[in-house]
Amino acid sequence: MNSLEITNRIMRSNKLFAKKCFGQNFLVDDNILLGIVENSNVEAGDLVIEIGPGLGNLTEYILQTGAQVLAFEIDTDMIEILNGRFTSHSNLTIVNMDILKVNLEEYIKDVKGKVRVIANLPYYITTPIIFKLLEYKENIASITVMVQKEVADRIASKPGSKEYGVLTINTNYQADVEKIFVVPNTSFIPAPNVTSAVIKITPNKAKEQELGIKDGKIFEELVKKAFSERRKKLANSLANCGLCGLTKPEIEEIIKNVGLKETVRAEEVSVETYAKIANEIYELKNK
Repeated sequence: MNSLEITNRIMRSNKLFAKKCFGQNFLVDDNILLGIVENSNVEAGDLVIEIGPGLGNLTEYILQTGAQVLAFEIDTDMIEILNGRFTSHSNLTIVNMDILKVNLEEYIKDVKGKVRVIANLPYYITTPIIFKLLEYKENIASITVMVQKEVADRIASKPGSKEYGVLTINTNYQADVEKIFVVPNTSFIPAPNVTSAVIKITPNKAKEQELGIKDGKIFEELVKKAFSERRKKLANSLANCGLCGLTKPEIEEIIKNVGLKETVRAEEVSVETYAKIANEIYELKNK
């Protein structure tokens, strides 16, 4: 029985419907499900964190790798389904919690194998989940997730494009990003109104070290405020939001020091140059 048939059977027998409040769209295309797991490079002995397993179609394929699976599910109806479907699997632990409220360190601090994240993410909270996962980048080997294609395009975008922004920079300065494949809405029940894509985010310590960022908090504040008024000149955007208490002349001087034109806008600045600006701010604040 394939995932589509299993999903229809479970939903009929339990009189279940996908819940909009949890952003539920059940992935039922077995080729896509297998492709997600294969591209994650998960192996037996790894710990896989799955977020929002739902009816367990992706869970089924992850379990077949021999990895230990730690699944966080907020919907109590889904917990009952998962417990019933996977009663014979000793390598699955299900936790009824909102992933955004979980202290992942408690679950991964003593893991001896690699920790990987594999998930079909709820679209309405994709960005906060990715940022949360990157807080644990020292422990997570890879994050392979299904997201809205628009979000995948933003994460993988280049300076100068309309998609380039806070999510792009704050992901790419600390990880390598690969957009793996696009997924049509017909692969889901119910079909969402958008196209999806699978991306792989691999934390990269060397990348962050090469940028030489002296204060991560200054860097992230800089990027966030740079795009708060992205249609304005970068100097105006940063001055208007009171970046680190700097005056507009100080900001303009820093922009000049890193080799940018005074007319530059936020989306035209590379990750490397944002790192230079952040370090200039750090030096100025610590004189």
